[in-house]
Amino acid sequence: MNDSKKIIEEFYMSFQQKNWKAMQTFYHDQVVFSDPVFRNLIGGEAKAMWHMLAEAGKDLKITFQNIKSDGVTVSCDWDAFYSFSKTGRKVHNVIHARFEFSEGKIIKHLDSFNLWRWAGMALGTSGKLLGWTPIIQSKIRSGARKSLKKFIDEHPEYKS
Repeated sequence: MNDSKKIIEEFYMSFQQKNWKAMQTFYHDQVVFSDPVFRNLIGGEAKAMWHMLAEAGKDLKITFQNIKSDGVTVSCDWDAFYSFSKTGRKVHNVIHARFEFSEGKIIKHLDSFNLWRWAGMALGTSGKLLGWTPIIQSKIRSGARKSLKKFIDEHPEYKS
């Protein structure tokens, strides 16, 4: 297994243990993270997000598989199983991740998943019916961003 694939394996093994401190060591200080909910988090914001999610995910379970490298990027598939904190509803999110590296660390991390599917599980009927709409997806994003901002305000080590 090459070094970058090994980093991704260790990143997700740390996530399985909710060891956000270890996860952060794999990120470059200028990392850019983006997914359908958390868009364009840079550096400390991205590190804070993993800290927040690991602490909040009381019943969080992670699996990962299919780590592949094309020599430039590494990709893998991972699944998150948890109860959404705002509704208590069970979520099984299926995610595809892509990574780029600089100086032996993750510099770019892009997760993709079906936000409409996620909204249906997390929000129930309203998410199933309206989760595809830009207005609902925008509310999901702004709520997540607000939670992250509050978390960073409570953890000044993440402020730029």
